Amino acid sequence: MPPSPWEFRPELWPRSDCVAAGADLEPSTVVEAYRHGAFPMPDEGDLLWWSPVERGVLEPSALRVSRSLRQAVRRLTVTVDTAFAEVVDACADPRRPGAWIDRGIRDAYVRLHELGWAHSVETRDADGTLVGGLYGLSVGRLFAGESMFHHARDASKVALVALVDAVGPEGLVDVQWATPHLESLGVVRWPRERYLGALHGLVDAPGPDWDALRGPISRAEGTP
Repeated sequence: MPPSPWEFRPELWPRSDCVAAGADLEPSTVVEAYRHGAFPMPDEGDLLWWSPVERGVLEPSALRVSRSLRQAVRRLTVTVDTAFAEVVDACADPRRPGAWIDRGIRDAYVRLHELGWAHSVETRDADGTLVGGLYGLSVGRLFAGESMFHHARDASKVALVALVDAVGPEGLVDVQWATPHLESLGVVRWPRERYLGALHGLVDAPGPDWDALRGPISRAEGTP
């Protein structure tokens, strides 16, 4: 990709979750933002860039898998990168509380998926119907999760279990903000300084082989 004309300089950011406004959603701009700890999220038509003062992160070794989640893992099938746009559209459903994914964000991440940066993990029922999933950006060993959805119990959690397996023990899953639901799965809060300090070693390291992961994932491949 060509270099982004926009600079993301954390040393100039205010002590608030929202750190900048404007710029664009070109692939090079979005990737550059993630490499420096920011991500886009619109608000009332304005393109804003965020870097939470307290960042929600999941270290793969910290994932908590309950008995009911283990049962769901065995019941549902996981696929990778077979329905990216469908996952984004399900996450963007305006009927969902707090829906924020507009057309610009949707199209930007579909383009990033086409370029090999954005990926989806899908969960399907016995008939192959899409019942849950998540999507985000993969930069080195960092997977920056954007959103997740479920139409069946624990379907999004099953996708998270598979994602953690794909990211591997040396990686990190960024969930942006921690919530009680995510904290029950092992998500913790890192001060912005700690998160930014960890980025360099993550985004410049070799990441998962997403081409090899594409398609159905066997339950025997490390899934609890």
